[in-house]
Amino acid sequence: MEALKTKWAIDPTHSEITFKVKHMMISTVTGHFQEFDANLETDNENFVDASINFSAKIDSINTKNADRDGHLKSDDFFNAEAYPEMTFVSKSFDGETLVGDLTIRDVTKEVTLDVDLNGIAVDPYGQTKAGFEIKGEISRKDFNLTWNAVTEAGSIVVSDKVKIQVEAQFIKQA
Repeated sequence: MEALKTKWAIDPTHSEITFKVKHMMISTVTGHFQEFDANLETDNENFVDASINFSAKIDSINTKNADRDGHLKSDDFFNAEAYPEMTFVSKSFDGETLVGDLTIRDVTKEVTLDVDLNGIAVDPYGQTKAGFEIKGEISRKDFNLTWNAVTEAGSIVVSDKVKIQVEAQFIKQA
């Protein structure tokens, strides 16, 4: 008999999807996706072998600069009009390492992310919540986010490596 799966839905008010990228190789720009959805299913308390699905709306990108956000939404980067969502579908999770397919634009690549389960707690309203920290790094060029420029001094304006940091709190579903 197959074990009963528990469903968990992301709590967007207690979660954030952040990315960091070097600008001119001397400073770091941080951005967030403000609209996202995620859910996971598991048959155990440590989430090993859980299946995880995630999506973020590209139009919700926020780097605290409207011009830069507009550029990121353009075809130079994400092309939000043609590809309105970025998605992730897990393939495996051993409790520490999450492997899955990340799709940005029209490119899907396998990525590996480090995961810390911060714990499970019951909130004052009786809801069971699980908190995770998820970290990783991707090459933006792998996903056809290839725009770049070079400064007069020869510095690259935007680095290829993008750090991903996710703080995710999930709510156990009845």
